[in-house]
Amino acid sequence: MQMHPVKLHPSKAMLPREEQLAWKIAGVAADKVAVQKDVQEMIINRIIDNASVAIAAINRRPVVSARAMALGHPRKGGATIFGLSNAKGFSPEWAAWANGTAVRELDMHDTFLAADYSHPGDNIPPILAVAQTMEKSGRDLIRGLATGYEIQIDLVRAICLHEHRVDHIAHLCPSAAAGIGALLGLKQEVIFQAVQQALHVSVSFRQSRKGEISSWKAFAPAHAGKLAVEAVDRAMRGEGAPSPIYEGEDSVIGWVLSGRTEADKHGRAAAYEPVYYQVPLPGPGEAKRAIMDSYTKEHSAEYQSQALIDLAFRMREQIQDLEDIERIVIHTSHHTHYVIGTGANDPQKMDPKASRETLDHSIMYIFAVALQDGRWHHVDSYAPRRAGRADTVRLWHKIETTEDPEWTRKYHSRDPEELAFGGRVEIFFKDGTRLVDELGVANAHPNGARPFGREDYINKFRTLTDGIISAREANRFLEVVQDLPRLQAGELHLVNVALPAGTLTEGKPGIF
Repeated sequence: MQMHPVKLHPSKAMLPREEQLAWKIAGVAADKVAVQKDVQEMIINRIIDNASVAIAAINRRPVVSARAMALGHPRKGGATIFGLSNAKGFSPEWAAWANGTAVRELDMHDTFLAADYSHPGDNIPPILAVAQTMEKSGRDLIRGLATGYEIQIDLVRAICLHEHRVDHIAHLCPSAAAGIGALLGLKQEVIFQAVQQALHVSVSFRQSRKGEISSWKAFAPAHAGKLAVEAVDRAMRGEGAPSPIYEGEDSVIGWVLSGRTEADKHGRAAAYEPVYYQVPLPGPGEAKRAIMDSYTKEHSAEYQSQALIDLAFRMREQIQDLEDIERIVIHTSHHTHYVIGTGANDPQKMDPKASRETLDHSIMYIFAVALQDGRWHHVDSYAPRRAGRADTVRLWHKIETTEDPEWTRKYHSRDPEELAFGGRVEIFFKDGTRLVDELGVANAHPNGARPFGREDYINKFRTLTDGIISAREANRFLEVVQDLPRLQAGELHLVNVALPAGTLTEGKPGIF
């Protein structure tokens, strides 16, 4: 990997494009280096993973709405949409919108956490939609997805969006554009313009994941995917983009991220902050392996809760009566405490009438239910009746989080053997005794007790789609997707999952 310093430059500096981050990202995308065998296999795993959670969410309201909008944009030979027949095609940006929403709705697919947050599997819907529409092969798709994962994960390693209250899709849209460029074999110049356009149009704010969290949490990554498809389309037609989009005087770094002093932002000075983002990218001819550093979810909840759910399952075995608990303190990282813990200061995270989207961002709720039930279910664990149970509310309101500097250090460690997203839990009982345990990574994590392999992804698919699709369709999809490298041009429409006729819920009427 090569490290690239990225900072603000005044317009008069005339920063050469060869020194701009977007150009370097485009260079990685344009590099036709072979995709290694284990990376290919992991890409297949993640396509299976996406299909699992998308079908499980297929008739939830946001997914129904997104699909209904996409149905207004049919295209012969276009992209497929989850739930519909493989023979039906739609405009790729709208297929990316519908499928991206389905994948994201349950918050149960893959994740990568470093300087910022990400769900790199969000790259799959837009890149696959373009691959289907442009009649690309399985190998083309694999190359595009390896690139999308690489760019998003490398940006997440280096540039923190959250500290500036910017949503993580600002890294997703450029990565999807780069992945589409790699898929199509576009020239570096074209990908460069597409990446810049993608970033320019995709900066939005963290309020979508704070307070009263709405269905936009599921729509946001799908919107980024749709914008990425449109950005590449414009760039292919010769249209340019705001440049330099990362380093320019009025760029994203300049006015949204770390780049200017506060005095400069208020017009009182003309000083630039001496801040460099050090962005790692593969060098020329270097394999794109970032997907191997990401990890999926066994439980349908925010990733920082995965290890704590497993820890709750373990600790409950040592508790005779949960009513004997006086209080629970979760010692964890800065991000966990301030995003899904009591440090967020969101009263909604303690409200039994809160939305599902809010509850899956409340570690207090999640830990209480996991401790009581000893299981986690993507529907049952969030049901309003489940959240409103009196004993659950009592336990839930006894839980607090606190930041522990050591867990924060582990959260940001660059040593993969030390990296941890869990915490240490202290349970205090009314009789003065105490139970303490800790867990650094989820059981399903690559360093966990039971790392996910191909059979686990297949089992997740069969479990989440059981009763929704036929056994024949499940078997067909799994056979096709595991043969992805051998799929020929024009065969990628087979990488879709259809429901039996008449089982898809129809959406409310709108404009489209």
